[in-house]
Amino acid sequence: MTATTPKATNIVWHEASVDRQARASQRGHSSSILWFTGLSGSGKSTLANAVNAALFERGLATYVLDGDNIRHGLCKDLGFSDADREENIRRIGEVAKLFLDAGVIVLTAFVSPFRADRDKARALVADGDFLEIHCAADLAVCESRDPKGLYAKARAGQIKEFTGISSPYEAPEKPELCLDTGAQNLEQCVAAVINLLEERGVLKAAA
Repeated sequence: MTATTPKATNIVWHEASVDRQARASQRGHSSSILWFTGLSGSGKSTLANAVNAALFERGLATYVLDGDNIRHGLCKDLGFSDADREENIRRIGEVAKLFLDAGVIVLTAFVSPFRADRDKARALVADGDFLEIHCAADLAVCESRDPKGLYAKARAGQIKEFTGISSPYEAPEKPELCLDTGAQNLEQCVAAVINLLEERGVLKAAA
């Protein structure tokens, strides 16, 4: 289901009168895509929401795109075949790009198991705008947590094509940040992400 060839014709990109730079100047911070990836149960959503709360407390414009939430609306027509997973991430990449242009720090929490799909999302934006954060808890840790009972169902054959069990997960080779979310606590992980944003100049260091 790769949707790379536009079906619409006679369309022209409309340039907005207020651009990303103007929004950054008004808000006092840049925008960025924080792409949290990892196995189910690795803590992606928990970490993304904790970082979002920390940034919100600092008065920053932020938003979390969560995998399950997106599949309730934008991607509710997609299943979990390889082709559907690819299309799911393609759509998220495009939505994240819009948030980036809107001057928002957007945090995406998706398994996004295939390296090529994550690379395509990265390629949509300029260098430095896409920060890949690998929640690197290993399979044993994630399966022991099993917060949604999905691993148990996958082991029982009730869920087909489940990442880590019957479908592969391709870990990032050079993420901007790799966190052992099986060993590091939530506060440590949040601090590491905030530090990354400060190092990259997305936001100013707290006084």
